[in-house]
Amino acid sequence: MHDHRDCSSEFATTDDIYLLAHSIGKMPRNAVAYAQQHFYDSWQSSSESIWPQWLNEIESFKSALAALFNADASEFCPQTNVSSALSKLVSSLPKNSTKRTIVMTDNDFPSAGFVLQQMQNLGFTLRVIDKQQDPLDLNHWADAIDETVCAVFITHVHYNTNRRVNVQEICRLARAQDAISIVDIAQSAGIVPIDLQRWQADAVIGSCIKWLCGGPGAGYLWVRSELVSQLEPLDLGWFSHDNPFEFDINHFEYAASSNRFWGGTPSVLPFVIATNSIQLINRIGVEHIRRHNLVLSDRLLAELPAQAQLVSPLSANQRGGTLVIKFDQQERVAQQLQKSGVLFDAREYGIRMSPHIYTQTDEIETCIQALNLN
Repeated sequence: MHDHRDCSSEFATTDDIYLLAHSIGKMPRNAVAYAQQHFYDSWQSSSESIWPQWLNEIESFKSALAALFNADASEFCPQTNVSSALSKLVSSLPKNSTKRTIVMTDNDFPSAGFVLQQMQNLGFTLRVIDKQQDPLDLNHWADAIDETVCAVFITHVHYNTNRRVNVQEICRLARAQDAISIVDIAQSAGIVPIDLQRWQADAVIGSCIKWLCGGPGAGYLWVRSELVSQLEPLDLGWFSHDNPFEFDINHFEYAASSNRFWGGTPSVLPFVIATNSIQLINRIGVEHIRRHNLVLSDRLLAELPAQAQLVSPLSANQRGGTLVIKFDQQERVAQQLQKSGVLFDAREYGIRMSPHIYTQTDEIETCIQALNLN
């Protein structure tokens, strides 16, 4: 277990106070050297055995995810991003004339919403939990999930309010109606401890660019092993084949594992970069990162000016790692933060700031001073 002061030295240094982990996490200091060793060196060797080496790196990526989420490595399939994973997954659902409804919320990330809206072209119907209905209230989910529902899309931590829903209970509601649960963990992976064995979800999708500090292009899809054989994706390629190197154009057989969702020739470099980052997060420990995040978040909350409104939940059990705060004079506050070298962003509900393991206590004190300038 690292002390957070030791951990901060494992990430690239900047002159700014970096509070954008909800958008893009800081790069580990050794990312370039790791990519050189695990991707470029084998390529530069001009050896015919490059692909086996690269595919071994993909296996390392899956193993790192398995350690992070308490799951089996074979149940993970690399994806370009969350949207691609969701599109492949939903279009693979069994055709059932009486169960064609997909439940989602108006607070889900727009990209996921775009994918699910397009699924109406495949004959699905969307049932949307309204933006004004608190997704933390399980009654709204219970009302929406009936016998016509085939899939429930659950965002673990919402990007706009940072509300963290009760995934385990919503999965239970879906299971009771024989509906498949799909959980988006893009905003929670790496900052909130996740145990896939406990959740009992059917599928989980996520990316590595945010709290996992793994950069873009390395997404993932996890599918419960008992469910895989029932799903037949339309978007596929030779790596979806049970034997990718068979090279018989007239014979295709879905991979027995979630690899059936993989597709054509895979990218490798993004997954090499992400593996290094996830391994670092695993060494530090998500529980340790979470505690550090809460200490710094609570310090900032204790010193908020009177006119500030906390949009994200006050209870740590109901929020992810981001503070969403609305200010009366939002533009002025934003300027003060910028002058103090604070990197943040603003969305519909307010300013978003995310302390990570590399964030120092004195940086939060600088933030507090900027927020309390008259």
